[in-house]
Order: sequence, then C-alpha cells, then structure tokens
Amino acid sequence: MEPLFRDDAYLTRCEAEVLSAGPEGIRLDRSVFYPEGGGQPGDSGRLLLADGTALSVVDARKGEGPDEVLHLLAERSPLPAPGTRVTAEIDWERRHRHMRMHTSLHLLCSLIEGEVTGGQVGDGKGRLDFALEAAPDKVWLQEALNRLVQEDHVVRPRWIEDAELAARPELVRTMSVKPPSGAGRVRLLEIEGVDLQPCGGTHVRSTAEIGALEVGKIESKGRQNRRINLRLA
Repeated sequence: MEPLFRDDAYLTRCEAEVLSAGPEGIRLDRSVFYPEGGGQPGDSGRLLLADGTALSVVDARKGEGPDEVLHLLAERSPLPAPGTRVTAEIDWERRHRHMRMHTSLHLLCSLIEGEVTGGQVGDGKGRLDFALEAAPDKVWLQEALNRLVQEDHVVRPRWIEDAELAARPELVRTMSVKPPSGAGRVRLLEIEGVDLQPCGGTHVRSTAEIGALEVGKIESKGRQNRRINLRLA
C-alpha cells in the first residue's frame, strides 16, 4: 500500500482501489488515512463510491503487512467489493488538530530533560510522561512553549540511515516506541533549530501553525514520573 500521508500530511483525499474488504477493515492500494500509532489516533473520514454512496470510516489501524492500513467502517456498513474504485477522504479538521498537538508535544520534549516514558496525542489535547524527580515550573513551561510557537520554526520530515541512528542513540527519546523505518532508513521529524527525533506521525509545516498553547495539570505518576498535559488554547 502507498502511504500518501507520510510524504504529504496535508493531502485530504485520494483516489484508490479496494484490495479487500472484511470485518477486519478495508484495504486500499493507497491511502491518506493515518493509522493509529506512536501515540497518535487513527484518522476518521469516509470512502465515497462512484454512485454517491458515502461509507463512514470511524478509525484507521495498522495491518500486518508493511505500510498496510485497515479502514474500519461504521457498524452495518456495506462492504465494497475488491476492485471497486473509491475516493478516500479524511476528516481534515480533526486530523489538523492532531497535527498541531503532535508537533506541540515535540516542542515540549525539546524543553524537558528526561526520558519520555509515555504519551498520547488527542483531539486538541495531549500529554507526555517523563522520568523526572521534580516537576518543571508550569508558568515557565507555558511561556517557553508559546515562544517557540511564535518563533515560527520550520517543521519537516527527513530520513537517515539505520547506521546513523545507531550511532546517535540520543535522538531516540521514547524508548518504548520503535522508530519508523524501511529499506534501511529511519524517518525523523525535524523542528529546525529546536528538535530532531524519530517519528512516523503527521505534523504541521511550521510551529506558528500550532497557535497558542496552554499547559494543564502536571501530575505525579510515580516517584520519578511526571505527566505534563497540554491543550490547544
């Protein structure tokens, strides 16, 4: 399957062919739907048939094959036959909120010294857990995040060889997540002058696109684990 979302996170729709359809989901030959992974939810949207029928896609998950995406339909939806041509269209407003928040969490990661022990991207909100003895100052953190947003740093993906990542283990901040890779390469997300780390998610093109951020609760989740919550203002 051709994962169009990986090269262009701003694609909202594409023409595709149904490869298979069953209770486990619909497989297409190409897709703009991001499947759940790396803490980011799967996209929702719809598949449009030639006769005008709209099939509601409630979630997207990873399949067993490389880059395989399973498009999960609403209950009792009819299944299109293999070979059917469809237009795959994501819920762009929801995806864009995921993109803004995901990039925000990378900014947060750049400001906190400590291993990332967990995280979640949500619709307009998100959180990261860090191995820290003491929580950071909330006022300082919110001001620092919004300064990085306002500085309008360029955000872009790039790839490096597996050997280069192995030589630079400091790039991997989340030890529980395997970096996305393929053909001996690993995909990185670079926020110019701010942060660089492996990531297979979808992101905005510049930090200014995020908009204002608010730091929510900073919670203790163990003796040396702190959870920092963010939301789009």
